[in-house]
Amino acid sequence: MGSDLVPIPTVGRIFRATRRIRLSDRAEDGRLRLDSVARYLQDVAMDDVDETGWGAPDHLWVMRHIRIEVVTAPIEDDYVELATWCSGTASVAAGRRMSLVGDNGGRIELDSAWVHLGPDTRPARIKDFEQYAEAAGGRVVSTRLELPVPETEATRTTWPLRATDIDVLGHVNNAAYWQAIEQQLLDGGPNPRLPLRARMDHRHAVDLDDKVDLAEVVEAGRLALAFCVGGVARAVASIEMVDAFPAN
Repeated sequence: MGSDLVPIPTVGRIFRATRRIRLSDRAEDGRLRLDSVARYLQDVAMDDVDETGWGAPDHLWVMRHIRIEVVTAPIEDDYVELATWCSGTASVAAGRRMSLVGDNGGRIELDSAWVHLGPDTRPARIKDFEQYAEAAGGRVVSTRLELPVPETEATRTTWPLRATDIDVLGHVNNAAYWQAIEQQLLDGGPNPRLPLRARMDHRHAVDLDDKVDLAEVVEAGRLALAFCVGGVARAVASIEMVDAFPAN
């Protein structure tokens, strides 16, 4: 099974950074965890938009969906080189790609779509986006949600929220959802040390006082998970094994 992610462009803005993989970034087996990867994406995205003037407080970005492709899990790597760029645009949204390459062979590719909000936290049309337009190459990003909610024979467990899960917007931070997924992976499904594709659709925000249930379906090589509040899915995730990704 291959990948259709947009490769690193040869023109336009590419923001690069280096991260040392710290103890708090790793799973028990030394692997770089998925929530750490999601946090790296947030961090470099914020550094990028702050540098171009597209960051807070005038511009806010809310993740709509994300795809993480673990080509080779970083296990023995100490450092990762990160490259991020705009992979497409829409009237009130933009796509962001990130390529993560470790110093000992680890490699993870990410693609995501973010809705643009103004300082009033309402969706705002994107104008004068020249810094990112060349790398986007005229591609149109979609904010359509595609993951189905796992319902049939789903196992339900409670996900207790913590104050540390909440960000400055008052909602559960994007990376915190992946902490819950890391916990569920311990109970079966895909092996996170092997190539896998993980996706998440963010439908509605989750707040600290929400009572969250996880609706989970585990199959051989696949995990489907919904974060539900009052029976309504606020976010949906899918993690599945992949035979191989392209060498490039």
